[in-house]
Amino acid sequence: MGWDISYHPISKEQIIERYFNVLNDKSLITELSNKHQIKDFYAKKYEELIDIALVTTPEDVFDKTHGYYIAVVQGFFEKYFYVRGSAISFLEGDELSRYTKNWEEILPKGLLTDEIHNRITENYCSGKFIPKENITQLLDDYENNIELQEVIHTLFSHKRIAIFLKALYYAQDKGLGLLEATEVVEPNPIDLNSSACYSNLFNCDPQGALLYQETAMEQFAEIEKEKGLESGTIASNAEYEVKNHEPVQQKTKKSFWKRLFKK
Repeated sequence: MGWDISYHPISKEQIIERYFNVLNDKSLITELSNKHQIKDFYAKKYEELIDIALVTTPEDVFDKTHGYYIAVVQGFFEKYFYVRGSAISFLEGDELSRYTKNWEEILPKGLLTDEIHNRITENYCSGKFIPKENITQLLDDYENNIELQEVIHTLFSHKRIAIFLKALYYAQDKGLGLLEATEVVEPNPIDLNSSACYSNLFNCDPQGALLYQETAMEQFAEIEKEKGLESGTIASNAEYEVKNHEPVQQKTKKSFWKRLFKK
């Protein structure tokens, strides 16, 4: 496992209202922040992100610019879900393609850049989008189609299926779609209080980061046992480093984290 993936419940209407409309009129940030009770700190981050987004050109890759920024912006408004190392984008087959839509099907051409991949291709990038009308269908098919279950369980292995399903059910309950992105939040499994987030960390469901930490600690313990090291040796001496790399397809801020995870 090696990617910090997040799933953001969002609708087409929210994409337009909270991102593209704001690109045309930054004063809407104040209106939207007041309406949705976004604190000043995050409203400022919102504004800073829009400033970055405004320099996007038609020659830029949509998924690396607007797509990623949309996920970050939605994190200021809505709960989102973290999964370490698994994404629909990494699925080699097309078993889930019927449930997703490309940006060209969602947005008018005038809002798109010239290059769009519609999947995660590298770090800090948006991925697949499941529109709200397909969320319920995916959940129904998952319950009744054994082959689809196997595909999803293989993709979201090591207990991660619970988090992906949690994101789907949350989106269904809210009448929203689900946007995939990478590196919106970057948990440090050695010390969650030292993690990074480009959106609102308090809106990130903690289950995925805790699972990541649990898995990392189990792996450390196995290595320590094999090498005859004292328990906790690796974690106490390890240095966490974010490494950006190309995805491999699969076949079939301190006080914030301290309060969020109650550590």
